[in-house]
Amino acid sequence: MKSPLARILVGVLAASAVTATQAADLGAARAPAPPPYFAPVQPYSIVSEVRIGGSVQDPGSAEGKLPGFSTANVNGEILFAKPLVTTDPFWQAFVPRPTVGGSYNTGGRTSYAYIGATWTVDLFPETLGRRVFLEGFFGGAAHNGYTGLKANAPYGFNALGCNPLFREAAALGFRIDEHWSVMATVEHMSNAGLCGDNRGLTNFGGKLGYTF
Repeated sequence: MKSPLARILVGVLAASAVTATQAADLGAARAPAPPPYFAPVQPYSIVSEVRIGGSVQDPGSAEGKLPGFSTANVNGEILFAKPLVTTDPFWQAFVPRPTVGGSYNTGGRTSYAYIGATWTVDLFPETLGRRVFLEGFFGGAAHNGYTGLKANAPYGFNALGCNPLFREAAALGFRIDEHWSVMATVEHMSNAGLCGDNRGLTNFGGKLGYTF
């Protein structure tokens, strides 16, 4: 038969165990586990987005000047769905969208078509609500510009050295809603010193995009 003191000690220990269990349950209720990440669903269409815009042709260069005004471009672009969707959000950001596009110069200077890949990253997604994004493009471009010696370049044309050229581009964009977005853009084309003269083209502009 247990003494009164032993019975009191057993009761205190039992009450402590119940209290600890309840506290653990309350703590778990206050801090739920974060929701699991699910890979984005592939769209039904192979086309992810279409864009149209304009740009100023290489301000300050021979291509950027016409009597009385600067030359302008009208351009369009198609971005296709990502070829691979991963379950890891970190690696998903590294999967680009295949991209094709073209630019027509309204002043009769160099026009071109390009193909490559576009990477899109949201800037401060939690703070800005996934509305602001940054993009980068890398690929190649075929053009109708001048590829001869710089000394013999026609008036109003840059000496581009060869054809095709490398094309790099960047954009800072804002999503108006789930479909529409606007972007400020800069692009550069050159031969990276692989052939002849390498003046290249650097254009500045903007685009309006529609995402499917």
